[in-house]
Amino acid sequence: MTPPQPQHPPPRSGHEALPRRASRPAGESPTPGAGSGTSSGPTAERTAKARSGFRLPNWAARRATHRPDLTWVPLSDVELPPLDLTRRPWPGRTLEVAGTRLHVRETPAETPDAPTAVYLHGLAGSASNWTDLAGLLRVRLNGISVDLPGFGRSAPPDGFLYTPAAHVRMVVRLLESRRAEPVHLLGNSFGGLVAAIVAATRPDLVATLTLISPAVPDLRPSPDRLSDPRFPLTYLPLVGKPVRRALAAMTPLARAEQMMRVCFARPDLVPRHRLEEFAAEMARLSRTSWAGPALGRTTMAMIRFWLARGDRSLWRVLPRVSAPTLVIWGTEDRLMSARKAVRTATALPHGRLLMLPYTGHVAQMEQPELVAKAVLGMVTAPWLPETVSSEASTRIVPEPLTDTPVLGGDEWGRSGGMAV
Repeated sequence: MTPPQPQHPPPRSGHEALPRRASRPAGESPTPGAGSGTSSGPTAERTAKARSGFRLPNWAARRATHRPDLTWVPLSDVELPPLDLTRRPWPGRTLEVAGTRLHVRETPAETPDAPTAVYLHGLAGSASNWTDLAGLLRVRLNGISVDLPGFGRSAPPDGFLYTPAAHVRMVVRLLESRRAEPVHLLGNSFGGLVAAIVAATRPDLVATLTLISPAVPDLRPSPDRLSDPRFPLTYLPLVGKPVRRALAAMTPLARAEQMMRVCFARPDLVPRHRLEEFAAEMARLSRTSWAGPALGRTTMAMIRFWLARGDRSLWRVLPRVSAPTLVIWGTEDRLMSARKAVRTATALPHGRLLMLPYTGHVAQMEQPELVAKAVLGMVTAPWLPETVSSEASTRIVPEPLTDTPVLGGDEWGRSGGMAV
């Protein structure tokens, strides 16, 4: 879920829930372009402050004892361009992918023959959620920010199921259509879930994987996860109808402010023009016939996917990801609990974990410079441990990739025509 990008002050030092940087694993030394973040300037100062309070809480330390390198995340020394918070979303165009019109925004790299990064947004998000990070990473990477079907400016094709597997198929077809080298795949929230499945099912298409607060199974019934606490009332008899009318009467700006409060740790720092841009996008989507159903059906399909058991559980899929993977989580994420961070990173054979203090659900917007440094550190010098679990070497057979599991069913199950 992704509202507009905020200003980016230095994180304050000290936070008792933050993991401490692990000492460098034996045999691992700094490599060109990937350092410990000792470069000078504002980003280095933020990095030093962010690290000063890092330590693993007891519950996390117990889970991470077999991965001493888990929180060793080298930060690149590449000089980033100045962060421009006035930038408008990058130019977009529509691609024809397997008969579906898919809208993307592209950020050309500053260097010729640069590899490509592909960005996947979360629920209620769009390609414009990667504006700042894509602008920073273009020092080394071309960027393709995707509007998934039913989101942003990508109208869904007829009969689209909105299941995670349906989105996975679309991303796989997009990557196949490029006929180029593997990409550096980044996903936030629901986009992180999709990216993880893509990397597990088609390792030949993914060079590295970055998951920012990925939508791993998290069924906490907390009202803090709702942008509006009245939403559950819409399903009740008698009161449901007037509550739905009241919600529908809200202005796009009011809805944008609600989304901002639930997604950001410090929503007061979002520039006003970014908030207005997001409100205008919400107003445009409200005039379409597909945006509301797409969000509702994708959300319900994701929750059903979380309920999957056995080999089709996401916790069984993550160990099959063979690419070097960076997991980034904000300690103040209200939508996806930071307590899921260690389990997610340790489930990935080549996973590393970067916890960011005073950051919410959308670290790529709240701390784009730190995220860019971490991503470039991995891209420049990917880490690969000496041993890989046997489970990780088992590749999921992706064809035919059917729909996500729903308490049984064949292969990836089938979610059908759910709607809210």
